[in-house]
Amino acid sequence: MIAAVDMDHSKDCTMNSTEVQAIVTISLLAAFADGAKHDRERDEIRRIAEGLCGPEGLHLPTLYQDVLLKRATLASTLPALASPESRQLAYEMAVCVCDADGARSPAEASFLRALRTGLTLDEAPADAFAQQVDVLTAAPLAHAATPAAAAAGAPATGVDDKALDADILKAAITNGALELLPETLSTLAIIPLQMKLVYRIGQAYGFQLDSGHVKDFIATAGVGLTSQYLEQAGRKLLGGLLGRLGGALAGGLGRQAVSSGMSFASTYALGQVARRYYAGGRVLTTQMLKDTYSSVLQDAQSMYAQYLPEMRRQAGTLDASRVVNLVRGG
Repeated sequence: MIAAVDMDHSKDCTMNSTEVQAIVTISLLAAFADGAKHDRERDEIRRIAEGLCGPEGLHLPTLYQDVLLKRATLASTLPALASPESRQLAYEMAVCVCDADGARSPAEASFLRALRTGLTLDEAPADAFAQQVDVLTAAPLAHAATPAAAAAGAPATGVDDKALDADILKAAITNGALELLPETLSTLAIIPLQMKLVYRIGQAYGFQLDSGHVKDFIATAGVGLTSQYLEQAGRKLLGGLLGRLGGALAGGLGRQAVSSGMSFASTYALGQVARRYYAGGRVLTTQMLKDTYSSVLQDAQSMYAQYLPEMRRQAGTLDASRVVNLVRGG
């Protein structure tokens, strides 16, 4: 369950580096469980492994190579997870990794069953968490309140630029707030909310999009769905925010270590790039999309400190039902 955030936690409960390494390894195993990752996504996952800073003794590029070359397996990794909390967290992250780019494949489902068995988790709570993830990843891009004309792809008759800018900024702040929450499910919610933002922007310019198109647009801009989740969750894990014991949240140092603003910046950049792309009739080339995204991303990162107080305020009001409603579009 996603808990409301108490911004004044004084108890910093983190897992040891061996458990962290095992959880990262299982997350990478989950990322490649279906064997169908595009080379572009593999490159992104490698970049993340090389860029994240782990605790002393944890060399993420080596873990990445161990997984790709099958030197690391579930059987060799699971014994390092000694505590119930680390086993539960490993399972949660694996479920989210498998579902980050959509409904899990048969190979991913098989991997998760083997993981649950190997972790000796109770079936009911594990299935309940997986069902929560399904709710987020299966949520439609549009909701019941979408006007019929817009849903049918009626041509845009005039776009309110200020309103669209405000919508993009609001979505970025919301996703920045989700990044400050300690739960794995909150991190996964960022991706469907980004997809909804791109959908709404395309709709504003008269384009009716489906989830496949939205995913392709995001990937073309240079943001892999699985790799994005791994990066967001990895920052939390290595910074200590996901290193909780008995439900306690990590303290201020962990939160500060992960508050890089990547979710705020990537959401804002995707929104602005989508706006330019659909406003111009979808004529930007792949390289132009990547270059524009990279440029706007840098601008968005410089805006992060300005809006951090609002993100913190929102993070303090979020709970499980509100996060689910945000993704459902209610």
